[in-house]
Amino acid sequence: MFYDEAKINVRSGDGGDGMISFRQEKFVRLGGPDGGDGGRGGDVIFVATHHLNSLINFQHNRHYRAGNGVHGTVQKMTGAKGEALRLEAPVGTIIRNAATGDVLADLTEAGQEVVILSGGRGGRGNIHFANSRQQAPRVAERGEPGEELWLTLELKLIADVGIVGVPNAGKSTLLSVVSAARPKIGDYPFTTLQPNLGVVALDDYQSMVLADIPGLIEGASAGVGLGHDFLRHVERTRVLIHLLDGMAVDPLEDWAMINEELALYNPELAAKPQLVVLNKIDLPDVKELEPLVRESIIAAGHPFTSISAVTGEGVRLMLYEVKRMLDAAPVSRPPTADAPVIIRPKADERAFTIHREDGRVWRVRGKEIERIVSMTYFEFDDALMRFQNVLEKMGITEALTAAGVKVGDTVHIGDQELEWGE
Repeated sequence: MFYDEAKINVRSGDGGDGMISFRQEKFVRLGGPDGGDGGRGGDVIFVATHHLNSLINFQHNRHYRAGNGVHGTVQKMTGAKGEALRLEAPVGTIIRNAATGDVLADLTEAGQEVVILSGGRGGRGNIHFANSRQQAPRVAERGEPGEELWLTLELKLIADVGIVGVPNAGKSTLLSVVSAARPKIGDYPFTTLQPNLGVVALDDYQSMVLADIPGLIEGASAGVGLGHDFLRHVERTRVLIHLLDGMAVDPLEDWAMINEELALYNPELAAKPQLVVLNKIDLPDVKELEPLVRESIIAAGHPFTSISAVTGEGVRLMLYEVKRMLDAAPVSRPPTADAPVIIRPKADERAFTIHREDGRVWRVRGKEIERIVSMTYFEFDDALMRFQNVLEKMGITEALTAAGVKVGDTVHIGDQELEWGE
């Protein structure tokens, strides 16, 4: 089974907690703070590789977690970093945010690495909160939680040349003749249920990669049959071999239908350089029909040739013509190929909202304040006082008061439940 789509859940590692600790040595009186920082959580990294040709690995396991950072310890010792999660994906994989559809990365070259989620920052130990007025702070930070995201993965095969045509036109046979690929071949429609790749070696150490795209039918652009599943793999190619079945009722009608489906799916597909090839020329009926097909195709402005994929007649000449067209075709590179970037909508992290949920229960939401809550040690009075100062500096205290919060009301921020006081 060929898997070219997958949906997975990934989470980066949590940062380790900072330590609240004080020096305790035999001859050192009133030792100062020496709590170390927590280690950073592990990142989620995707790596492009040629060793995989489908997304089947992501069908068996849909949840992936990076390692958490280790907590800080005494004597100012920083915790170890969490182990990064490195996920290998085939070259040609597009990674999207499942919720928004935004493209996060396009893996177009082997060895390309992209950090999809960064690990949480390690919390600071109490050595960072000492000053002239507070020389023994019982304040530290918990580790920042990691990020979690549902991703959709889509594989688009990267090939120089795509072989398209109706079912049973001989595409798989042609690929098996010109390369070492061994696709399943049979004399019945829809033999090929998955794309196949083959490397074609020419003279002078020249080569090109061909993709046999399973047969397309009318309505493929609208998803009829397995239309969308197949058409996505044509988008990466630079040149098309449009293989016509010489024994079809009307090869020219098939040619027009496939071109229409390509244009409906993506107008850029119809504009790709296309070599029209009439197959099965070894048969008398096809040889008799060849002049009419040739005249119509050339009149439409496309190069044309005839072959027999079974006997090999005309195949070598066809490959040289395809290579010539490939050399003349522009090399298009996805915008993320050179410098892959994660596309995320920019947002004001300090922004917050206040909502009255039920009677005397309030909910405060905001990325920055929720992160601070998750990193605060509420069991220590010094940390609680620091948190109250944060609420005032961010304007949350004033906003809650204006909204009507009363003493004794419950205020939820993130996972924390707080009671509002004087």
